[in-house]
Amino acid sequence: GVNGAGNTTTIKMLSFASVPTSGDILINGDNIKDNSLEIKEILNLSPQETAIAPNLTVKENLEFMAGVYEICDKDKKINELVELFKLDEVLNKKSKTLSGGWQRKLSIAIALINNPKILFLDEPTLGLDVISRKELWKIIENLKKNTTIILTTHYMEEAESLSDRIGIMKS
Repeated sequence: GVNGAGNTTTIKMLSFASVPTSGDILINGDNIKDNSLEIKEILNLSPQETAIAPNLTVKENLEFMAGVYEICDKDKKINELVELFKLDEVLNKKSKTLSGGWQRKLSIAIALINNPKILFLDEPTLGLDVISRKELWKIIENLKKNTTIILTTHYMEEAESLSDRIGIMKS
């Protein structure tokens, strides 16, 4: 949708980052008002604004979030994400020193720490260079095998390339 159409607001309400003022939201047939704990366990969000702890290293960010989600084999999961996003070369760098592209990759990796069944990606390629964007497209394509991805974007070629279904919001 166009700027101001409610794309980010909708994603935030669907992912519990914002509270709806009215209406009902059903995820997997369950109302989020009634079954919030169960629903929260199956989803995660990579917001438009990069969600990382800037004073922690890449590895510390992943370890922290693995702890928050009480991931059983956190080292294994972190290693999977490091490999998937090719984070090994920046693993011990403070997140605030990374380029926008690396920060974006880390933010999405963090959103995958709990193996969500539903992943909300709010403009995941915003600010990425062409190469990083294409790399992220490949990752998203692979994630689609096991994860329902709801993605917002202003780039129609991105929507066409990555989506099985497209909805357009207009205010």
